[in-house]
Amino acid sequence: MIPLPTLRQLQFFQALVRRQSFSRAASDCLVSQSTLSSAIKELETVLDRHLFDRSTRHFSLTPAGKDVAERAARILAAAEDLARSISTRKPLEGAFTLGVIPTIAPFLLPLATPGLAKKFPKLELFLREDLTAALAERLADGSLDAALLAFPYDLTGAEWIEIGEDPFFFAAPAGSPLTARKSLSSADLKGAHLLLLEDGHCMREHALDACKLRQDDVAGAFGATSLFTLTQMVRAGLGATLLPKMAIDAGLASNAGLAIAPLAAPAPSRTIGLAWRKGSGRREDCEMLAAHFKEAFAQNAKRAVGRRA
Repeated sequence: MIPLPTLRQLQFFQALVRRQSFSRAASDCLVSQSTLSSAIKELETVLDRHLFDRSTRHFSLTPAGKDVAERAARILAAAEDLARSISTRKPLEGAFTLGVIPTIAPFLLPLATPGLAKKFPKLELFLREDLTAALAERLADGSLDAALLAFPYDLTGAEWIEIGEDPFFFAAPAGSPLTARKSLSSADLKGAHLLLLEDGHCMREHALDACKLRQDDVAGAFGATSLFTLTQMVRAGLGATLLPKMAIDAGLASNAGLAIAPLAAPAPSRTIGLAWRKGSGRREDCEMLAAHFKEAFAQNAKRAVGRRA
C-alpha cells in the first residue's frame, strides 16, 4: 500500500503555508513548534519530497509544495464536510464564513446582520467580500461555507436558494429627458451612453443580458470598480447607468442627486441567492440563513415604498 499523509499533517502544513512561519502556525494549531516541525518532516518523508525551500531566509514553497498546498485544501475541505455533516451541533452555531459580492454587501448586510446576532447568539459570522469568480473558487475549495451571489451564474458542485428578485432601473443626472418617461425600452438605452462596472463584475453581464444589450452599446472608455464610483461618474455628467433596486432603496441614487426611471416590462433583473457546496452538511444552516436574508430583503423593499409614498 502507498503510504498516505495524515489529515493532521496536512492541517499543520496548510497552517504553515497560510502563516509562513513555524511559530505562528504552531500557535494557530495549538501545538509546540517542535511538534509542528516534526509533523512537517514526517509529511515530507511520506511524500519523498521537500515541500518548502530551506536555502533562503524567506518562506518559499517548492513546486511540490505548491502542488500539495492546492490539493491539501480540497482534501481538508472534504474531510471537514464529512465531519460537519454527521456532527450533532445545532444549526448556525460556531464559525461560519460567508462570502458576498460588492454589489450586494453594502446594501443587504447592514439590514440583515444585526438581527442575526439576536436570532443566533452562538453564531460566529466571518464575512469576505470579493468578485463572483473568486468567491466561487473559495466556495469550491472549502474556504467559504456559503456565498451571497447574483444569478444567473454557473456554479459547479453547488446548490443555492433564491432570496429575491432585484430589478434594474435606469439612472441619469437630474433633468435627463429619459428619466421623465414612464418606462424605457432596450432601444432607448442604446443611445444613452451607458456606463457600467468594469469587466469581472457579474452585474455588468447581468445588466447587458437582462436588457438585451451588447458590449458595443456601453461606453467602453469608462469602467468603475464600485456602484458608488459609478454613480459619481454619472453625477459628473459622463453618462447614465443601470442600478439594481436594492442600491436605489439604500439611497445610492438619491444621495448622488440622480433621477431614475423604470425599464419596460417585464422588468429586467438579477436574482439574489445564497449558495453552498453540495454535500457540505451546511444545507440546514443555509436554509435558515437564506430565510433571514429573504425577510430583510423584503422588509427593505417595503420600507423603500413607504419612503416614496
